[in-house]
Amino acid sequence: MIRNITRPSTARCTLPMYTGFLLSEPNGVSCSRLGELMAISHDSVNRFLNRESYSPRDLFNEVKSKINMKGGTLSVDDSVLDKPYTQYIAYVGYYWSGKHHAVVKGINLITLYYTDPHGQHQPINFRIYDKTENKTKNDYFLDMLTEVLTWGLEPVSATGDSWYSCVKNLKTIKNHQLGFLFALESNRLVSIKEGTWTQVQKLDIADDGLEVWLRDFGQVKLFRTHLKDQVRHYVVYLPDKNDAANNESNLSLIGKLEFEKLHDQHWQIEQYHRAIKQVCNIESFQVRGEVAVKNHIFAAIFGYVKLQHMRAMDIIGNCYKLRRDLFNEVITSFVKSFALGMDHMNSKFKAVVNA
Repeated sequence: MIRNITRPSTARCTLPMYTGFLLSEPNGVSCSRLGELMAISHDSVNRFLNRESYSPRDLFNEVKSKINMKGGTLSVDDSVLDKPYTQYIAYVGYYWSGKHHAVVKGINLITLYYTDPHGQHQPINFRIYDKTENKTKNDYFLDMLTEVLTWGLEPVSATGDSWYSCVKNLKTIKNHQLGFLFALESNRLVSIKEGTWTQVQKLDIADDGLEVWLRDFGQVKLFRTHLKDQVRHYVVYLPDKNDAANNESNLSLIGKLEFEKLHDQHWQIEQYHRAIKQVCNIESFQVRGEVAVKNHIFAAIFGYVKLQHMRAMDIIGNCYKLRRDLFNEVITSFVKSFALGMDHMNSKFKAVVNA
């Protein structure tokens, strides 16, 4: 149970109802549309969105029973929820979008995403960027990391893109005895010879990586990838535990396969961003206030969590197929009824005329 109540609820709109609406509505999401479908007033929906106060801890409590809390990988990333034409909506600002490769108008959503040792993966914490709090995305990341560790999560590693690879973040992860994989900008300085610093883009890096000293941090292993004609650099770190037999660092045990496994786990958060936009209608809302916007975003993420659980239970194959098949019967029925009585419009077979 997410929320404790002190008296029986008389609410006609609830979280399961609103979430089911987000997962099934193919067009515009609005209070009026849900009210029309469920035979309730649009005010009931609006009151629901402005009454509740769902929090990231509620999300964690919902997810923790569905994953192995120990031994997984924790990923951080953010995504812009596009709101290009809106006015006077809470949290809307201008942010860099990796999708558009430009600064766009929208809401910046920062998420911690967890992949457990059995391959189950779920969002476990999130923040909506609020400029009035005077925090950076890195501040939000460290806040969320502290929270999930306090709540009982025991990951073995963390991953993130270059935005989150500042020295403070990397040292904080190291102090929590976690390993990590983080992207680096091409001009980050490393050393392979004491006293000499080189940009990572200028180094020759084998497929199995290159052990280097990352400036202001320490020893890491550097990898280079090529994706869609883009060159990217990543560093991998493992906690300081030397091999008693040969005194070799754990970094020597990290090769191409181990790097690709971590990289693939990090890619799950990119798939999450796509799903909440294309399937969960997270960008589609017409409310304006802070509380209503927060509750809508929570409901969309909650919907994703439920879809992931259904996939893990083999109830559905994937969320995209569920969405595509949702209207199959309706479409089939309409096509058949529309075609009735129109046989005269069908082309007729003609025998070949011999010259």
